[in-house]
Amino acid sequence: MKTIAITGASGFVGSSLTKFFSNLGYKITPLSREILNNKSNLEEVLNSSDIVINLAGANIINRWSESYKRLLYSSRIDTTSKIVNAINHIQNKPKLLISTSAVGIYDNRTIYDENGNFANDFLSNLCQDWEKKALEAKNEITKVSIFRFGIVLGRDGGALQKMLTPFKLGLGGTIGNGNQAFSFIHISDLLNAYKFVIENSYEDIFNLTAPKPTTNKGLTLALGKTLKRPTILPVPEFVLKLIFSEGARVLTDGQSVIPKKLLDLGFEFKFRTIEETIENLCN
Repeated sequence: MKTIAITGASGFVGSSLTKFFSNLGYKITPLSREILNNKSNLEEVLNSSDIVINLAGANIINRWSESYKRLLYSSRIDTTSKIVNAINHIQNKPKLLISTSAVGIYDNRTIYDENGNFANDFLSNLCQDWEKKALEAKNEITKVSIFRFGIVLGRDGGALQKMLTPFKLGLGGTIGNGNQAFSFIHISDLLNAYKFVIENSYEDIFNLTAPKPTTNKGLTLALGKTLKRPTILPVPEFVLKLIFSEGARVLTDGQSVIPKKLLDLGFEFKFRTIEETIENLCN
């Protein structure tokens, strides 16, 4: 039986991964804050783990005050640093670390694969530092892969759950003009991508997004059609900026990203378009 240690195991993706891999016969060890903050405990757990999945990080969709930006940074970089230091210190090193990043690392000028241009803003710089820190765990035994998430859509949590209530009430609509890119992935495809990379011991940087990115307008139309509700009430960008300050950029300034490396390796997505994804999750 292989053991997977997971940070952020109680979140939407973490709890989905825990259930998914438990059903496949893996032993799951959640890396709680208590374990992460105790060097010897952390080393003990990682010493008996085959795979480490690093998902830890404060919620990116929030008001970005200066103190919250520090929390966004420390919750990712400090946790990753503890894991890297533990891996480098122990004798029985895990075979694979899969650390998280986000498509927010890219600028929004065109459609990008994994070799796209990076933006020069807070979110991109955070992702770049996060990835660099995770890659320090790479050694002759431990492989390191980075998963750059798009927006993860699922029934039981995440972004979709927050969107559904206004749409069901007929209050859904585009954000601003709706033309901003929206790169997403169905939770089922995300789980299977983890399985695919783990079972094949792949080491690389992967975009975790559906093959056909859409726009905010495309998402809005798909939700309206599936839920049979009007989508005529746009949310003005200035309202989001009042609520989220700089953090509104996560919602108003999307990236258009394709998962070239997964596709090249032969990974098959079940949900390739926003229409297929929404129809599956909302019916």
